Amino acid sequence: MKYAVVFEPTDEGSYGAYVPDLPGCVAAAKTLDEVRALIRKAIELHLTGMREDGTPIPPPATQTEYVDAA
Repeated sequence: MKYAVVFEPTDEGSYGAYVPDLPGCVAAAKTLDEVRALIRKAIELHLTGMREDGTPIPPPATQTEYVDAA
């Protein structure tokens, strides 16, 4: 499964990431490369925890698109 991930720069110069379809699945790091690696691990751990708890895993549903602004 592929989940959409949102990457955002912070005011402090670091980065945050979250997965809209997996509430609570987040990561933060000093660089974009670091946060990419951390969010991948966070997704794995999040899904493992959901399986262990017997919580249904939501299918990826978020769609992304870039829109040109005038």
